[in-house]
Amino acid sequence: MAKSINYGKLMHKALRQLMADVLSQVAREGLPGAHHFFIKFDTTHPGVDMNPSLRARYPKEMTIVLQEWFQDLAVMKDRFSVTLSFGNVPEALVVPFEAIKTFVDPSVEFGLRFDAHEEEGEEAEDESDKAAAPDAPEAKPDESKGGDDGQVVSLDKWRKH
Repeated sequence: MAKSINYGKLMHKALRQLMADVLSQVAREGLPGAHHFFIKFDTTHPGVDMNPSLRARYPKEMTIVLQEWFQDLAVMKDRFSVTLSFGNVPEALVVPFEAIKTFVDPSVEFGLRFDAHEEEGEEAEDESDKAAAPDAPEAKPDESKGGDDGQVVSLDKWRKH
């Protein structure tokens, strides 16, 4: 029996499935409107398949952009493959979802970041195991409302006793 529920690991699994669903839709229907993706991944992760010359240029991590030109986008259960142009030379890539560090769609200000320790299989801590938009600015109080940024709200009245 498990000692506890690892919500962080379960959340990352669900968010990776969200990425797979989005990429599957794009593979079937193409990119709608202004949507496009920046996907950063660990090039050293097992299962990443790329041309050796690209691996030499990006020995640790790489960010790819799915926007105007890409071909052969295919999504499998645990990875996706795509052909992109590097210096007008088409190159096929295979990227396991576990290798992805960030997935961003700037057209709608949506982003996910996966913590490195989760990918390495270490036990997750409560706050550090959350996915968040990469490089998201810190939330700032709304100046027009007087900046009430330290208010604590009690939820006791909605709890069942």
